[in-house]
Amino acid sequence: MQFPSDFIEKYNNLLRDEAEDFFASFDQEAVSAYRTNPLKKQQKDFPDAIPETPWGHYGKISGKSADHATGLVYSQEPAAQMVAQVAAPSKGSRVLDLAAAPGGKSTHLLSYLDNTGLLVSNEINPKRSKILVENIERFGARNVIVTNTSADKLAKVFKNYFDTIVFDGPCSGEGMFRKDPDAIQYWHKEYPSELAQLQKDILSDGLKMLAPGGQLIYSTCTWSPEENEGVVAWILENNPDLELVAIPKLNGMSDGIDFPETARMYPHHFKGEGQFVAKFQDKRVPEQTRIKEGKSNLNKEQKQLWEDFAKKHLKTRLDGLLQVFGDNLYLLPKGLPDLSKVKIARNGLHLGVFKKKRFEPSFALGIALTSDEVVSSIELTQDQFAQYVSGNVVTLDQTHPNGWYQLLVDGNGFGFAKVVGNTVKNYYPKGLRFHI
Repeated sequence: MQFPSDFIEKYNNLLRDEAEDFFASFDQEAVSAYRTNPLKKQQKDFPDAIPETPWGHYGKISGKSADHATGLVYSQEPAAQMVAQVAAPSKGSRVLDLAAAPGGKSTHLLSYLDNTGLLVSNEINPKRSKILVENIERFGARNVIVTNTSADKLAKVFKNYFDTIVFDGPCSGEGMFRKDPDAIQYWHKEYPSELAQLQKDILSDGLKMLAPGGQLIYSTCTWSPEENEGVVAWILENNPDLELVAIPKLNGMSDGIDFPETARMYPHHFKGEGQFVAKFQDKRVPEQTRIKEGKSNLNKEQKQLWEDFAKKHLKTRLDGLLQVFGDNLYLLPKGLPDLSKVKIARNGLHLGVFKKKRFEPSFALGIALTSDEVVSSIELTQDQFAQYVSGNVVTLDQTHPNGWYQLLVDGNGFGFAKVVGNTVKNYYPKGLRFHI
């Protein structure tokens, strides 16, 4: 792999005796891994567990597999998995993923929350936010909204609000060079310093949203001290209520430069790509804050249509705030402030759409519910799954009473579909369809 001369000089000076091993690691294959999703009812025994992680496994997964399509697995390399693991938010807490796309850290955080509390998953880039929405929907969590706005605008709505803030900052991406060699062309000597300033600008607003007694997890996928320890020093200097928390060094992590509490992941020590993580604790006394929550805006007919559907098809009561946007019904997590001034990419869990005198359930609802939370479900075979994801109707071996059924693949929800006799009509979203 060819590097700029300034990059070679920089890391020869920084790593000294380890530099040769460091540069040699770029000629090795990038390490692939994935996580399993604890929100799914039907689990499997996957091989090659990553030591000291609750859900991580080494290996590759197919984006066309049933495990991926139902949200049972999520592809994420090992070093990136350490960020949310360091955060490990408590159940019931309020969490912000400030720069969230494509969704690896958000879905990992949702694993810890276990459909309690709430996650605000933010991505300022509109195109990347669409990918984020798709990945979060597939994961099947019910307690998350996706925002598409800047940190300064979020700070006006969520002041002193979040128990945990995760900021995986935009960075020079050195830790991804082995995985994406094309990224090297963007690197130049001043690039890390430019990105460090951008991170500080975002954090200046982001830290306004941290609740007293909360925690900030700052991370990058680079090794540059300007972006990593340099930003850590800036955070401590400008936020006297924050103190560093020591991160346990797992699986070959290294101490940070000048800040041994922080963690670095080098590919010649850690089986994965490059990452830096720092954890801060707010020393202020936690406060009880009252949030003026929104109200349900369903009209009488919509309320009745939803209640009729829920009574007939669901065995569980969905907890949260019901809101209609256009003809679409969403379930928002409780405890949210007024979001009217925030650009929303996904307003909670999409429950379905109101049509003429009827309610039609969404794909998202069918993938979020477990089989014991619905009245009627149908298990698809692998061949039927292949037919369904390509946009075709599926013919069943026997007839069923006409109506809505949750589809299952290997026991996990895969959307709702209408069954007529022995035919499953196709409701798989057109933008997700693929051929196996």
